[in-house]
Amino acid sequence: MAGKAALPDGISSLLDTDLYKLTMQCAILKYLPDVHVTYAFTNRTPHMRLTRAAFRWLQEQIDKLANVSLTAAELDYLKNTCTYFNDAYLRFLTSFHLRPSKQVHASFTLLKDTGSQDDVGDLSLDISGRWLDTILYEIPLLALTSEAYFKFCNKDWTYRHQQDRAYVKGRKLMEHGCIFSEFGTRRRRDYHTQDLVIQGLKRAAADCQTQGWKGKLSGTSNVHFAMKYGIPPVGTVAHEWFMGIASITNDYEHANETALRYWVGCFGEGVLGIALTDTFGTPTFLKAFKRTMPTPASSMADDKKTLIPGAASLPLPPMDVNGTNDTSEERSYARIFQGVRQDSGNPIEFVKMMRDFYESEGIREKKTIVFSDSLNIELCLEYMHAAEEAGFTPTFGVGTFLTNDFVHESNGQKSAPLNIVIKLSSANGHAAIKISDNIGKNTGDSETVHKVKEALGYVEKQWANGDEATRWGASDHEATKANVQEE
Repeated sequence: MAGKAALPDGISSLLDTDLYKLTMQCAILKYLPDVHVTYAFTNRTPHMRLTRAAFRWLQEQIDKLANVSLTAAELDYLKNTCTYFNDAYLRFLTSFHLRPSKQVHASFTLLKDTGSQDDVGDLSLDISGRWLDTILYEIPLLALTSEAYFKFCNKDWTYRHQQDRAYVKGRKLMEHGCIFSEFGTRRRRDYHTQDLVIQGLKRAAADCQTQGWKGKLSGTSNVHFAMKYGIPPVGTVAHEWFMGIASITNDYEHANETALRYWVGCFGEGVLGIALTDTFGTPTFLKAFKRTMPTPASSMADDKKTLIPGAASLPLPPMDVNGTNDTSEERSYARIFQGVRQDSGNPIEFVKMMRDFYESEGIREKKTIVFSDSLNIELCLEYMHAAEEAGFTPTFGVGTFLTNDFVHESNGQKSAPLNIVIKLSSANGHAAIKISDNIGKNTGDSETVHKVKEALGYVEKQWANGDEATRWGASDHEATKANVQEE
């Protein structure tokens, strides 16, 4: 891997994570600080295994997470840039530490033990503790696992041309009018790759400004890199928020509405206002999205229906700029939120579904759709045209296509990324699940998934382009060469 600069090995900043992990942690601190959760790791590309040496390096990096804390400069950055974070949360972060020795259990099951450092096996990562204390593990653990694989198991690649490739991609997107953000932390090849990618995108953004193109680099989901390069941190909420609330309440029928209500209560109207629709299927979400957000009077009347067990009092609608609750007009969540994010299923069908939904609700203001599911240039352009024709403002969160797009040096063939996820698996002792708009993205206890689908009247969907094992291509070389035969 020639050309590697002297940059951090592993994770060296608490902000080297996605913004939405911090926003959710802020809401959890306010309402759900004592909820106990577990997380589970899944490798959707199971033929791509770690070696013994890779696992040992990974374990060392996990242990080092205990040494990472928020710096004074990072605190100032959050205060000045992320003004939606309340004082209580910022105070909390100043003394926050991960405790991986107590919260993370990593294990490695060898396929065949020859005593070699090249022996391969299956990785297991289990995380448990208070939701408040463990929510920040997901992104660094995924990034470290990917780095371990490409540091020890597949070394037939270099950093050569990575910055230039990102520059060309960014330039093409912006030249064609795309507004996009970099979303690639969780599956990046390593820290240095993401650093090069953002440098290339910034070069492209400078060209965009000079040329007067309609496109734009709107930011990065990685708060550390946003701070380092002076671009906006981008993100709102993840499936985890909806999954956790559904699990805690064991009320999947009302989980979407309860999650939306608490979110607005924490951050206010018009702030972090992109709604994620597919946790339990978009049709189910839209039933909640069209409901009226409670006024103070109605909130007092229905607290018992929607209060999360063990949480603080259910938040009332936020204050307006004059400091009073605006009760002159009842408005639905669909009106309050600026738009939605599409993260599974067929994006073209999603555009039509949202257009029909907003029209049926009499909502005529222009809304935003953020596309974030396994994008490349061609897909961004296709979805951009479809969304614009339907009257939406499209934006894009482009991840793995930017931060893990490599070829093998030996033959020029695709060097496929790992497809790995860490998802909430339980909250307060109840299974946590995600259904999504594509069967390939179902996660969690299969019995609970089946029961919830039946209860919600979920209609099964399988998208032709939704094969999770080959989302970014595949290569025979990706199966680790050493000792892969199972006995």
